[in-house]
Amino acid sequence: MKQSDAYYLLREHRATLVAAGLFVVIFAIYIGKHQMGWTSAVLTTAANKGVLLAVVAMAQTLVVLTGGIDLSVGMVFVLANCLSSHWVVGTPAQAALGAVGVLMMGALCGFINGAIIVYGRLQPIIATLATGSIYYGLALGLRPVPGGEVQPDVADALTGTLPGGVPSMLVVLLVVVLVVWVPYRRSALGRSALAVGSSEAATYMSGVSVGRTRIVTYSLAGLLAATGGVLLTFVTYSGEASSAIGSVYTLNSIAAVVIGGAVLAGGSGSAVGSIFGAFALRTIGDLLFVFDLEPLWQPLFQGLVLLAAVSFGAFGLFKLRNRLEIYK
Repeated sequence: MKQSDAYYLLREHRATLVAAGLFVVIFAIYIGKHQMGWTSAVLTTAANKGVLLAVVAMAQTLVVLTGGIDLSVGMVFVLANCLSSHWVVGTPAQAALGAVGVLMMGALCGFINGAIIVYGRLQPIIATLATGSIYYGLALGLRPVPGGEVQPDVADALTGTLPGGVPSMLVVLLVVVLVVWVPYRRSALGRSALAVGSSEAATYMSGVSVGRTRIVTYSLAGLLAATGGVLLTFVTYSGEASSAIGSVYTLNSIAAVVIGGAVLAGGSGSAVGSIFGAFALRTIGDLLFVFDLEPLWQPLFQGLVLLAAVSFGAFGLFKLRNRLEIYK
């Protein structure tokens, strides 16, 4: 590899590397302070919590790349959790079929979001705020009180550990990245999404179907949010229509995207960076536990980390003479 190629590769993934470094530092402090230290049980618990937010953050990243924002991802996540507590039951084969149904429901929710934004010509933040309320209402209708069940053998397998002490959830996350993010990023659709986020007018003039790009991207975001909801059911073994959970995951997914280095205006970012941003955010809460601090400090520390991430990104923007320099 030439020195110039290495320079541009490093520059392209600089934000992801910073997010990964931030997570490593925070997690090292957490493990160093934890009384059990680096053990399989501690790693599995951290992975089970972190992967849920990481998958929802991936969903938010896809939308942010197009210059939009999805305030319904948290409610699709909750709706999938409630639906899974009804459908992902019975034998493992029946549970797998039920999980596929839940994922299709998530993709349908995303498709509806994209169709309303494209054909209704509404701002994404308004459209997804409205549809998010509808999805929460459906979740409340499905599960008025917390309860339900999920296939226990599958749940135990996905929330446990593999030989060698590797948390199963990390393997699930890797599969999601390889099946959804990598093909998307390398496809014409992924390049079109980045182009739409960079300049919608120029993309349209280039002959790219902006509407189709948005609809497919929102559908994939819904699919990922529903994936997170199914995984939540495997972790909790139940369903709960909680508006608080939906709101927290929506806001934290946006924060994770920012920490991961994506540009909220669109056109630049990586789901891998958002994954590290999500893990960093979740570890902050665990840090308060091991340092025996009140949970009320968690929003303060998360806000400081988010502010530092935004300031780091803004520092680079101050030096720009025009927007195209972002993509050099």
